Amino acid sequence: MATAEDSRTGGKEGTADSPGWLDRVRATPAGRLTLRIVIGVIGTALVVTGLIMVPFPGPGWLVVFAGLAVLATEFAWASRLLQFAKERVRAATDWLKRQNWFVRIVAGALTLLCAGAIVWVSVRLTLGIDLIQKARELLS
Repeated sequence: MATAEDSRTGGKEGTADSPGWLDRVRATPAGRLTLRIVIGVIGTALVVTGLIMVPFPGPGWLVVFAGLAVLATEFAWASRLLQFAKERVRAATDWLKRQNWFVRIVAGALTLLCAGAIVWVSVRLTLGIDLIQKARELLS
């Protein structure tokens, strides 16, 4: 039966007698550097893509956290940043859960306002379309 360790090390090779494929890659300086570069590129691409997705409908923050998790496999700073971010999100969520309905509604409204502003700026800068002006034209 495969274990969690087996899946991280490349299958049934993850025993004490034979190293897994990641261990074999890390065994040489060139392999370690190549692995760090590949993990760095993939993780950074995920983080940047997630940050772009944040104001839009979809899993933006999930992708950011996934990118940090990928980076954390090779970089200690990313592991510390991921832990810090998890703690802050948990603290903010716990704080919001303890608030009354009025504070929750204001927090939700402010979140929507910020997301709308980011979408407006993004569309304005990338497509040159002023959504507010278009809405005014449609309403008049």
